[in-house]
Parts: sequence; structure tokens; C-alpha cells
Amino acid sequence: MALNFIDLFAGAGGLSEGFIRAGYTPLAHIEMNNYACDTLKTRAAFHWLKTNNQLQKYKKYLFEKQEKEDGSKLWEQVPKEIIDTVIQATIGEETIKGIFEKVDNLIGNEQVDIIVGGPPCQAYSVAGRARMGKAVEDDPRNELYKYYVKFLERYQPEMFVFENVLGIRTAKNGEPLKDLIRLVEQTGYKMELKIQIASDHGVLQNRQRVIIVGWKINDENGNPTTFHYPELAKEENPYKVLQDLFSDLPERKHGEGQLCTPIEYTKPLPEMEYLKKSDIRGTLNFTTQHIARPNNENDREIYKMAVDMWLNEKKRIDYSKIPARLQHHKNKETFLNRFQVVDPYGCSHTVVAHIAKDGHYYIYPTKNPTIENVRSITIREAARLQSFSDDFYFEGS
Repeated sequence: MALNFIDLFAGAGGLSEGFIRAGYTPLAHIEMNNYACDTLKTRAAFHWLKTNNQLQKYKKYLFEKQEKEDGSKLWEQVPKEIIDTVIQATIGEETIKGIFEKVDNLIGNEQVDIIVGGPPCQAYSVAGRARMGKAVEDDPRNELYKYYVKFLERYQPEMFVFENVLGIRTAKNGEPLKDLIRLVEQTGYKMELKIQIASDHGVLQNRQRVIIVGWKINDENGNPTTFHYPELAKEENPYKVLQDLFSDLPERKHGEGQLCTPIEYTKPLPEMEYLKKSDIRGTLNFTTQHIARPNNENDREIYKMAVDMWLNEKKRIDYSKIPARLQHHKNKETFLNRFQVVDPYGCSHTVVAHIAKDGHYYIYPTKNPTIENVRSITIREAARLQSFSDDFYFEGS
């Protein structure tokens, strides 16, 4: 019997994608960002078309896609109830009643098996605290875990999965976490928290996250359940970013590539063991969004220095020590590692949200760097570091 789930604070659907691959059926995705919702709709359409042997419609959509178009041309080719599983809403006191009504209509009489999701984590992250200063204490995102628990109360899933940054353990002296545990237990659940590292489980990224798994303490007859935190064995990860993850994508210079143009691979899949094993190449014989952002000459000069230093000395560049003529940031005392090269010989450092703003933190490890050929990583390379498959299309900005 296939199990189902609801995804809260769904983002572009990375967590959901893992559950779908494991055989679960999504009943609803709830997300506030319209571009993320468009991406969720396009992915829902992809999965429906794939299941119903109609993937040629998805291929045609990608080949004819124009910049600044949303996914309507694709969405109208699948049943409306598939697209309606995506609910664009900000979860909060004013909205939760309306969201419950929409979810109720979607699920009908079905029992919800699992709730998954991770409330936005800026208020708990080191970077968020540094950027927001004291304002972080009053950030309403600190309280979103309480709404997660309201979904547990209403839908009574057998289990839940709650993902967040490491800072959730220490934010406000650990008070939000203690409160989460209290609320979860009041609702009839037990939870366990563990730190998981993505690179221990086949992902070429040293991403550390708190993964909470919770379950009902008693079944419907009042007997104790036998659920527990799953045992996750550490995997051998001998693969390397440049050789095993990036090397079948066409070369790019800064500013090269189109957002919507499909691109062919430069190596056949049998030569790419990691991509085959992880299924990152997906179901199509092409990919998209292999586009590098433009970088000015000043930044590219720093990029070249950073790549040289990393490839030759395995050292990160210190912003305070680069030539003064290249320093345009006033802050020379913190974030001195703001220019970072992705490690070609192992796993990447954690991919974070602000890659959208500059790309300096994710410099491509160009083998023979010059000021002309250095760049930051492309959208597709960033997606691969997150283990999104190549047939995953990110809509909007």
C-alpha cells in the first residue's frame, strides 16, 4: 500500500522529491513563494506525465519554453487536481484556518500517513543571526514550529519529519527547541533529533542539518507503537565533484548559457558512474539551466587568485589579504571567506540561499584558471550539488 504525505514550507520540493522517489504520494504542498510554487506545479506535472507514459509532453515543454513564461502551458496538460496539490500561502495565525480548509478538500477522507517539512531557518542560522542582528529575536519565523505542530494536531499522521539548521538547538538558549518537544509530546507524539551530514549518504555536499523524526506514542487502541528513528548507515563516498558530478556538462565562461535552452551532455552516461548510481541524470537525454551568471573583471581577478590558491595549496583566500585595489567591500573583519572555490577533489561546502545574490561563495574550480575563463557555478551545477535530477526544472527567478 502506497503511503502519502503533506509537505509544509515546501520550497522548491527537494524534501518532497525524496519521498516521491521512495514511493510516497504527495497530498499537498504548502509554500509561500510564488516561483517555488510554480516549480512545485511543474514537478507535479512531470511526475504525473512520467507515470502515465506521456513524458514527450514534458520534453516538448522544455524545448519550447520561453524566458519569463510561467508553466501554464505544461500545467494545463495534466489533471487540475494534480496542480491543485500546490497551495501558495504563508502559514500563520490569520491564514491557517483557510489552509486547513484547502487541505481538507484535497485529502477528502484519506488518512495522512506522514507530514514532512522544515520551517524557514533564517532566525536559527548563524548567517541569519549575523545579518539580522538583534532583530532576529523578534523575527516571526522563530515561531513557525508552532504551526507545524497544529498540522500534527489536525491530521494525526503516524509519523513526521522536521528538518532544520543546527542553530535550532541553541537559538534563544534552546527555548524554541524545548517548546517544540513539549508541544509535540502534548499532541501525543515522541520525537528524536539527530544531526545528519549529506555526504554520509551519497550526496557530494558537506551539508549538516538537524533531522527530527517523530511518531505517535500510542496507536488507535491505546497500545504503544513500535516506531523509532531509522538507522542510517554511513555510505562510502569515493566520488569527486569535478570528475564525477560536473564533467559531462559543456564548458561555460561567465555569462554564458541560456535559461531555457536544452543542452546535450558531453559524455555518455556509462562513463559517469556517480550520476548513474545517484540517478542525477534523470529520465531525459538532455538538461537545462546550465547558465553562468556574469561576473565583472574585478571579481574574476579574485576568482583566479582563489582558484589558484585552492588547487595549488588547498587554502581558502582571505578577503583581508587580497590586493587593496580589488577590495570593494567595506567589511574587512568578518566574512573573510566570502570568496570560496567548490572543492573539485571531494565534496562541496554547503549550498545556501544567498547563491542567488553573488555566486562568490561558489566559484567553479577551473583547471587552468585565467581571468577570462573563471566563473561561479551554473544553476544546473548548484542543483546537482543538492542532488536534484537534471530533469528538474526551476521556474521563475
